[in-house]
Amino acid sequence: MSNRISAAIIGWGHTKFGKLGGETIESLILEAAREAIAHARIDASDIDAVWLGHFNSGMVADAFCSSIVLGADPALRFKPATRCENACASGSAALYAALDAVRSGRVRVALVVGAEKMTGLDTVGVTRALSGASYQPEEAAMSFPAIFAQFATAYAERHSDPTEAMARIAVKNHRNAMANPLAHLRKEVSLDFCLTPSERNPMIAPPLKVTDCSLISDGAAAVVIAHSDVLSGLDRAVGFRAAVQVNDLLPLSAKDLAAFEGPRHAFEQAYRTAGITVGDLDFAEVHDCFTIAELLTVEAMGLALPGKGREAVLEGQTDRGGRLPVNLSGGLKAKGHPVGATGVSMHVLAARQLTANAGDMQVSGAELGLCFNMGGGAVANYVSILEPLKA
Repeated sequence: MSNRISAAIIGWGHTKFGKLGGETIESLILEAAREAIAHARIDASDIDAVWLGHFNSGMVADAFCSSIVLGADPALRFKPATRCENACASGSAALYAALDAVRSGRVRVALVVGAEKMTGLDTVGVTRALSGASYQPEEAAMSFPAIFAQFATAYAERHSDPTEAMARIAVKNHRNAMANPLAHLRKEVSLDFCLTPSERNPMIAPPLKVTDCSLISDGAAAVVIAHSDVLSGLDRAVGFRAAVQVNDLLPLSAKDLAAFEGPRHAFEQAYRTAGITVGDLDFAEVHDCFTIAELLTVEAMGLALPGKGREAVLEGQTDRGGRLPVNLSGGLKAKGHPVGATGVSMHVLAARQLTANAGDMQVSGAELGLCFNMGGGAVANYVSILEPLKA
């Protein structure tokens, strides 16, 4: 029996991710929005409201840019537009806000855009901006690689050294990105390269090396969400079996870092809502901001018992053709991580899989997919379970 939510994705757009020197936050937003509206085959006048996911934190001067979306079409002028920010889960925050409005009946059709322009700053500047998403009284001096290095250290102390599993995750996701024409870095890396600190792969925050870290990227993605009552006559619809948000405490010191408790609670709630188990999923797009995050997610989502995620990864269970393919897009590690766009991008790629439009990334016969988008150090956790309604 379906537990489907009364709203669905009916169209989507997605820019290339990467270091896009000729693009601005405005041009990225408009490109993704226009593509999504055209793909949905609706008139922009039918859109009732707009949401924008955009972290920013000083990466661009445009701190008030929700109404930039209205420039995508003259018919959007005077529509309500809202910016949502929830660290690296800002895209999912915008999508869930729109989803709630559509489910309530207050809005019939919503446009959601996630976007970020990050490469206008140098690495130091981006690192400083992202650090604003941590607990300032205790973590203000820590970069996010240093924060996730603490997760890796906690895992090693409780279970076993995660270094080889982390390297294999990097290799897998770079290999997967080769099939994604929109990915930032379409380049394979060897296991030996990922395992060995070197001038080209220096240690950033032990045990995390460059190959364990996601990319600083520009990009945007967009979806059109419609109430189930208006789906007749439309070409496609991807429904939500679950859309769960779980927030945990902000300070690292208040959490068991080896347990990934916030994500675990989000997965458990999503499975209960959808009436499924992890074994029912055909693929998953998950938040591998760092390779240790994907390893911990493998356990939090129930694919492996605590401490056994390493074996699942080494056995190839998360590879294409494995028990549950994870990050067929290349993930944040190789697809890129323009933070406000990431959550929306995951839903676009899942929708493409579920309508057999994923090109070389396609999983044959995919019927159930999962998106996991995370903000901060396992603080804001969003889990969506999606299914095709009309392909």
